[in-house]
Amino acid sequence: MAEEKIRWEKTHCARMDHGGCALLVGVKDNRIEQVKGDPHGYLNRGYTCYKGRVSGDRLTHPERLRYPLKRAGKRGEGKWMRITWDEALDETAQNLLRIKEKYGARAVAFGAGMPKGLEHFVLIRLANVFGSPNIVASQDVCHAPRELTGIHTCGFYPVADFHNPTQLILSWASNLLSTSEEGQIASLALDQLKKGARLIVVDPRRTELADRADLWLQLRPGTAQALALGFLNVIIEESLYDRDFVEKHTYGFEDLARHVKQYTPEKVSEITWVPPEPIRRAARLYAEAKPAALQWGNAIEHDVNAFDAARSLVCLMAICGNLEVPGGNVNAHDPKIMGLGEFVRADLLPDKRREMIGAHHGVIPRLMTVPPAFFRKAVLEGTPYPVRGYYGMCTNPLVAWADSTTTYKAFMDLDFVAVSEIFMTPTASLADIIFPVAHQFEINDIGHYGIGHGMILARPKLVDPPDECRPDIRIMNDLGSRLSAPEYWHKDFEEFLEDVLRPSGFTYSEFVAKGYLKGPDRFRLHREQGFRTPTGKVELKLSTAGKFKLKEFPEFTTLPEEEDPEYPLILISAKSRYFLMSSYRWVERLREKRPRPVVEIHPETAAVHGISDGEDVVIETKYGEIIQEARVTDIVHPLTISAALGWWFPEGDAAEQFEWRKSNFNMLTSIEKLGKEFGTPNLKNIPCRIRRYMG
Repeated sequence: MAEEKIRWEKTHCARMDHGGCALLVGVKDNRIEQVKGDPHGYLNRGYTCYKGRVSGDRLTHPERLRYPLKRAGKRGEGKWMRITWDEALDETAQNLLRIKEKYGARAVAFGAGMPKGLEHFVLIRLANVFGSPNIVASQDVCHAPRELTGIHTCGFYPVADFHNPTQLILSWASNLLSTSEEGQIASLALDQLKKGARLIVVDPRRTELADRADLWLQLRPGTAQALALGFLNVIIEESLYDRDFVEKHTYGFEDLARHVKQYTPEKVSEITWVPPEPIRRAARLYAEAKPAALQWGNAIEHDVNAFDAARSLVCLMAICGNLEVPGGNVNAHDPKIMGLGEFVRADLLPDKRREMIGAHHGVIPRLMTVPPAFFRKAVLEGTPYPVRGYYGMCTNPLVAWADSTTTYKAFMDLDFVAVSEIFMTPTASLADIIFPVAHQFEINDIGHYGIGHGMILARPKLVDPPDECRPDIRIMNDLGSRLSAPEYWHKDFEEFLEDVLRPSGFTYSEFVAKGYLKGPDRFRLHREQGFRTPTGKVELKLSTAGKFKLKEFPEFTTLPEEEDPEYPLILISAKSRYFLMSSYRWVERLREKRPRPVVEIHPETAAVHGISDGEDVVIETKYGEIIQEARVTDIVHPLTISAALGWWFPEGDAAEQFEWRKSNFNMLTSIEKLGKEFGTPNLKNIPCRIRRYMG
C-alpha cells in the first residue's frame, strides 16, 4: 500500500491566543506534519508565530487526557478512575440538577477562559437554558474594559484599522511583535510602518516594538490614564484637536477642556516618570497625523483604574477625529450571521442583568460575565447568594485568576466541579469529573465570532481526535439535553455552525472554502446617524454618570496600590510569546524555548541586591512570595521588575496540583481592592521587593 503523501489544508490558528493567522497545515496519516503561514491570510499575509508553527504538537502528547475521569480520592489528591462518557455526562447532570433543586439555578456557575471559538457561546447558551445568569470569565481583566468603555463613550468598540493607510500608530501597552491582540497581528502593523507610518510606543518595558519606534515613552506602571490626560491637555491647550469633529460630534468638550487643565505635562511627568517634552512631542505627533491608529493593549486593563485608562484613550481618539475613519479606530461591523443574543438564547433569561452575581456589586451595565473575585465571594461567603457548582472549559483559574490562594479555597469548597480539558492542569486536578476534549485541528469551528472585529474565520477539522476525545460543543450539547428540554439542542451538534452561518447564505463547507467572512466597511456613519450613545455623540462627559454611578470624566487620583517603603519596587508582568497565559507548558518544543519562569531585573537593581543573571530570586509582595529565575536586562526601569505569568509545572506532583504555588505570579496578587466598574483587581503595578533565593 502506497504511503500517504502530505496534503495541505487551509485553516486559522486558534487556542494559542485569540487566533486569526491563516495557516497552511500539512496532514499525513491523521497527523499534523507541518504548520506554516498562509500568504493569502487576511490578517497575517503569511506570518505566523513559533507557537502557531508547533501547534500540532498539542495533539500527540503521551499524557494527553484520552477518556473521562471521575475523582477516586479526596479532592485534589490526584486519584482518578476511568468512566464511560454516559457515566460522566449523567453524573455531571445529576449533580448540577441536584444543586439547582436545593439552591436554584443561579447556584451553578459556568466558567470560560479567553474566548477561543464557538464553544464560548454554546457555554452561555447552556447556562441560559439551565437558568443560571452566572458565566464566570476573565473579561474583568481582558477586553471588556476597552470594549464596554468604548460602547459607553462612543457607542462601539474602537478597533485599530491596519487594513487602510495610516500616518501614525500609537501603540499603548501593546506589543504585537510578541503576542497578538484579539486578532491584531504584527504583519499588518509592520506593513504600515514599511509604508511610512510613524510609531509611538507607550510601555514600561523597552519591547522589540519600542526599539522600532520614533518615540518610546517609558511610563511608570499604573499611570496610563495620567499620561493620556497629559496628551489631552497638550492637544486642547495648543488647539490641535479636530475642531469640526469636536463641534459636531462630541458632548461635553468644554467641560473636558476645563477638567484636563490640571494635567499639565509638568504635573503628569511627576506622576508618570516621562519628561514633559516627550509628552508634548507625542501628543503633537498623534494629533497632527491624519489619520492615526491607537493600538491599545490588554495591559491597561490590569489594575483597578482600567475604566479611567480606557476612557481617557477613547477621548483621545475622539478629539483628534480618529473615530470611524479608515486608518484610525473603527467600528467593525459583522457580516450577515446570527446575532449573539439569538444564538445564546438570551430570551430565556430576561432578568439576567439583575440576577447576575456582579449586579449585586454594581458593575458597569453590559458587563455580562461575572468577575472571578465576585464568584469566589459567592462560593466562600454566600454573597449575594450561595454558589455550589461549577462547570468550566478553556480555563485554568487556579493559576490564571488573581489571588490564587483564595481560588484554591473556593474550588475546594464547592460541592461539585466538572472541567473539560486536553491535559491535566492544576484546576482540572481539583475537579470531580473531567471530560477529555478534542482540540484545534480535530474539530470544525468558527473563529472570531462575538469579539467585535467584524469577521469570522473558518477553522475546519483536519485530523480525527483520539477515540474518546470530543469537541467542547458536543460535550455541552449532550450535557444540555440532560439538563433541559431537548428542543434547545441539536441531534447533530455541528448544526450550531450552520445556525451561525444561515443568515449569510453559506453552508459550513462553503464557508470553509471561502476561508472567512467580513462585514462591510462603514466609515463616518456618525455624519448621518450620530453615535449610539444617549446624546448621539461621543460622550467626553458621560451623560449616564449619575444614572450608573460612574465618573463623568477620566481622572488620575491615586496609584493602583499605595507606595510602601517596605516594598520599594513595582511589579509588572508581560505575556510570553511561547505560551498562552497558563497553557501549553507541557508542549515540549515550547518549553524548550522557555524552560523556567523568568523575572526581568535592571542591572542597577540586581547589583544592589547582589543578584546575578540566571540566579533564582524570591519575589515578594504583602500578599505572598514566589521564586523565578533572574534575567538581568536594561529593558525595564530600575524601579520596576517584570515577572513571568501563568507558571505551573506539569512534571510536578499531581497531588500537589503541579507546584502551582512555587512560581505562579498570582500568588503575589490580591482581590482585596477591586475596580468598581469591572471588578478588576490589581494584576500589575504592585509594590514588591526581591532577594536572592538561598534554598
